[in-house]
Amino acid sequence: MGFGLVVRFVAHDTAAAQAFDTLAEEALNGIRAKEPGTLVYVNHFVADEPRVRVFYELYADRAAFDEHERQPHVRRFLAERGQYLESFEVTFLDEISGKGSSVDQAPR
Repeated sequence: MGFGLVVRFVAHDTAAAQAFDTLAEEALNGIRAKEPGTLVYVNHFVADEPRVRVFYELYADRAAFDEHERQPHVRRFLAERGQYLESFEVTFLDEISGKGSSVDQAPR
């Protein structure tokens, strides 16, 4: 069953938001290349809130998320992100149902 999270980041200022985006893109390069269990990993900006970024992340399962967290590119992101941020909030998500979800694809 799918496992996901949404993270809302608030940067100190717009310059910090841009530096944060660069750091996130470096992590994303590793995620694309080395993480088959990471199904979706997207950095969004929020209209009219230039300091805010929202990540949406979806993993095949909790084990895939745990493996993601162990990767060097992710550990670097987690270690360095704080210098750019005023705050962040993580919401963990356990799948119930949906279009294109693992529950939707499961045999009945």
